[in-house]
Amino acid sequence: KILNTPHEVFDATELILKVKQPLEDECKYLKLNHILFTFLHLAADKKLAGDLCTSGATCIAYETIEYSNGALPLLIPMSEIAGRLSTQVGAHYLEKHSGGKGVLLGGVPGVEPANVVIIGGGTVGINAAKMAIGLGANVAILDKNLNRLRELDDYFHGRLHTVYSTQHKIEDLLSEADLVITAVLVTGAKAPKLITKDLIAHMKHGSVIVDVAIDQGGCVEGVKPTKHSNPLVKINNVSVYAVPNIPGAVPMTSTIALTNATLPYVLKLANAGYKAVLDDAALAKGVNIRNGSIVHKVVADALDMEYVPLT
Repeated sequence: KILNTPHEVFDATELILKVKQPLEDECKYLKLNHILFTFLHLAADKKLAGDLCTSGATCIAYETIEYSNGALPLLIPMSEIAGRLSTQVGAHYLEKHSGGKGVLLGGVPGVEPANVVIIGGGTVGINAAKMAIGLGANVAILDKNLNRLRELDDYFHGRLHTVYSTQHKIEDLLSEADLVITAVLVTGAKAPKLITKDLIAHMKHGSVIVDVAIDQGGCVEGVKPTKHSNPLVKINNVSVYAVPNIPGAVPMTSTIALTNATLPYVLKLANAGYKAVLDDAALAKGVNIRNGSIVHKVVADALDMEYVPLT
């Protein structure tokens, strides 16, 4: 059934499915009987968290549904796309007509390839690295997990440089970087501010930062989210790409990939309602707000709001 207005949709349904956070106008339609199932990224948006608490709705975030082994099944497909696009976007903005220094990622015989630095060795990082290596760039990836660095070294057969992440190493690598990709994720929490304005001042003019972590507040000091229509922030002649919904640039691919991952959970919620949460530990970790309270501890801590355990 096709309805004419958002108000009619919310009034006629109990399960609300979206891709991104509800708009401010949509929050006023949410009620106690609603289950909202979407990406929320509340750690970077205290006002939205407050509005959702006021609504009384049960709000389940795709990005915090978590298996017992730490895997994030609904975030993975979007992270794969964001990682691959981050290299593609970075290559574009390194071109001279796009405001970059005019560097080809892979170079050519007799000309050095570009230096790509990826901060974070998770799903975003590994997919960014696949694209950058495929284009022939010189790639370094930083992570604090030594086991992960060993896995990456084996996976890429030594075709990238694995670096244990410290602030000193970040500063050292960024001074020579042409493209920097932030791929840091702490589930439910704000992203750490790893790249300061002072650090950017020591980067090459015309270099590019793609802040994939902007969904969770971003890793670059002082940068606010941008839009696909105007994606860049300029700091000391360095271009910072800070679009929160990077996969939105390829909606056909993103829609299919996300639906493949979400559909089993949608069917559970449609058939059983909130009881589906009680019967599925991974889905329960996705619940961020219930009965007007923050029920995900990491999200509550990030927002400095009261945490109420889910019951």
